[in-house]
Amino acid sequence: MMKVYGGIEAGGTKFVCAVGRGPGSIENEIEFSTTTPDETIGHAVRFFRDQPAPITALGIGAFGPVDPDPGTPTYGTITSTPKPGWQDVDIRGRLASALGVPVGFDTDVNAAALGEHRWGAAQDVETFVYLTVGTGIGGGAMVQGRLLHGLVHPEMGHFHVPHDLEVDSFEGACPFHGDCLEGLAAGPAIEERWGEPGEELPEGHLAWPLEAHYLALGLMAVVCVLSPKRIILGGGVMRRRHLFPMIRAELQDLLAGYIQAEALTERMERFVVPPALGDRAGVLGAIALAERVALEG
Repeated sequence: MMKVYGGIEAGGTKFVCAVGRGPGSIENEIEFSTTTPDETIGHAVRFFRDQPAPITALGIGAFGPVDPDPGTPTYGTITSTPKPGWQDVDIRGRLASALGVPVGFDTDVNAAALGEHRWGAAQDVETFVYLTVGTGIGGGAMVQGRLLHGLVHPEMGHFHVPHDLEVDSFEGACPFHGDCLEGLAAGPAIEERWGEPGEELPEGHLAWPLEAHYLALGLMAVVCVLSPKRIILGGGVMRRRHLFPMIRAELQDLLAGYIQAEALTERMERFVVPPALGDRAGVLGAIALAERVALEG
């Protein structure tokens, strides 16, 4: 019998659980709201137990912050999240105990990055960044074929970018840092600043040049620090595809010709791109995590 893997995109708003082997072979999938840990994790356990064939391994890409270090006693735990009730929840341990299979674990954005590398827009590069812009802003990175971890994991939404209060008087929406990148450019910031969610604002609205400017400032920092060969922009805000050319042009202006690379001067449309896997990057990346942990034995 061919192996099948389980994947969980564990988001702060919803969980997506799937069974399969990749984009063309998803055998079953379910989506449900993220409520309490007991209810949500229990729902996921029942889904995988009810499958016709048992899964070989499970992968989890989780909202965070999390502990992604297998060498610590809190590995697989959601740590200082602002989501009520989810602080210090050992999501990996609870699922591993309930299902009795190997469990791969990482951040939701690192999982999405792995999915795009395995099957999507980063198949041809070994060093790249996946940035999601939605309810929050988070970044996953692969460097020379390895997902990036360190002290914990990258927090690409929480550095400060220049904020001219005379141009934009909005104070920021991040409960921790106020006007960090996430506090200025994530979906809730757009809605609080303009009084309407981004999906309801027309393309010609003043929101979009400002949004492109903040995101380009964030990408400039990413380019200078990590030197990625590609940046993939996913998440709900980036469904507004008219943002892509605006961000590319703004980023090119901000870099001012300092970094000499063809991708930044002549092929920007291939440097800043949408995810090829679309909204499925996260759960497919979780399946790729399961595949990895199964192969590692």
